[in-house]
Amino acid sequence: MALETLQIEHVPSDHHVYAALFRDVQNVDFLQAQLIGKNPEFEYAFIDASVIISRTHLFAAIFRALNTLTEGTLQTPNVHSDIVIGLSPTNNISESYRRYGLTPSKTRDVLVIKVVYPKLSSENSAITSEQPTPESIWQHLTTHIQGTPVPLTNEEFAKSTDWAKVRKYYKLNGVPGVERIDKADEEGRRKEMEGLVVSGIALRGL
Repeated sequence: MALETLQIEHVPSDHHVYAALFRDVQNVDFLQAQLIGKNPEFEYAFIDASVIISRTHLFAAIFRALNTLTEGTLQTPNVHSDIVIGLSPTNNISESYRRYGLTPSKTRDVLVIKVVYPKLSSENSAITSEQPTPESIWQHLTTHIQGTPVPLTNEEFAKSTDWAKVRKYYKLNGVPGVERIDKADEEGRRKEMEGLVVSGIALRGL
């Protein structure tokens, strides 16, 4: 099972985060339709993997969204869409969806995040006890996503990353800290850009 349980520090112990990466997904249009139709069975964060640099980059967006969830300050209808917009260095929500979410004509590799946490029942305000398990989440994903699951590693992210997009979206073109690094030092440039991207996410809105 390629579904990974992510260890996110400083969040409640009853909040669990699962993630999976699928390559060459053939039914992105179907997945987007479920999101647009607000199908409750597809309550996930679906992210275009081409805009992700590394696990650190991903964790920064998830941590920000979990903070808004626990503080009751979500900017969108749920924590999953907050993860998507959490990748953006700006507060433009619609632009964030376009850039970091699914685009059927362009998205090929899909990163999926699922946050499981206690929720209040709308009927009696009691906390619901039934929650999806990692096994049931994985079964649902592999049933409905027509793609190849791969490990959630920096090496696999590197195969998907579109650096032109990353540089444009995070305004890294011409940044001295990036440009002064030898072009042959790919790892050094990646680390420098990762730091700038994560800083941009952390400082958004300040």
